[in-house]
Amino acid sequence: MTSASRVATVADLDAVVATFTSAFLNDPVWGPAFPDEHRRAEQAAVMWRVYAGSALRYPWTLVTPDVEAAAVFIPPDGVELTEEEAAGLEGRLAAVTDEGTARAITVVGEQFEAAHPAQPFFYLTILGTHADHRGKGLGMGLLADGLARIDALGAPVYLESTNPANNRRYESVGFAARDEILTPGGQVVTTMWRPATR
Repeated sequence: MTSASRVATVADLDAVVATFTSAFLNDPVWGPAFPDEHRRAEQAAVMWRVYAGSALRYPWTLVTPDVEAAAVFIPPDGVELTEEEAAGLEGRLAAVTDEGTARAITVVGEQFEAAHPAQPFFYLTILGTHADHRGKGLGMGLLADGLARIDALGAPVYLESTNPANNRRYESVGFAARDEILTPGGQVVTTMWRPATR
């Protein structure tokens, strides 16, 4: 890894949640998933806290020094959420949104899970840069650092791209489109695969 990134700790959780909330506020999938624009940030933060907090059990959440950007990788032997976390997420979302919104978000997560490849892989589940720091290459820098660590282990990487604008960026570092997921809201999510380099 370069000095531009470090492994996140529990002390970084609030900052990671703030960065993801900002990064995905107007994402083609995760923006409309929270249709109340006035409360979207606070509602979405509940979801990002569950995912980011869960991922910290592994040494694979990378952040820039002041958490302007963050990348969550789940290792091949890991899980994105524990059974308990997964079972409780819909209720947590319903408490801050409504049952219909929470169910729709859960369905997207279920679609993502169903599309996963059968073979072991590192899962780039979240990569985001705070809106105040976009355009500086911070997110791509974290991605490069994470991929370098994974390449040293000789493992493949998988992701779901919820924003078509990012697909070329992923392709530039070795990912190729694998499949597409059509969400209930009509958005197209591109699943992408990067083979092991050795």
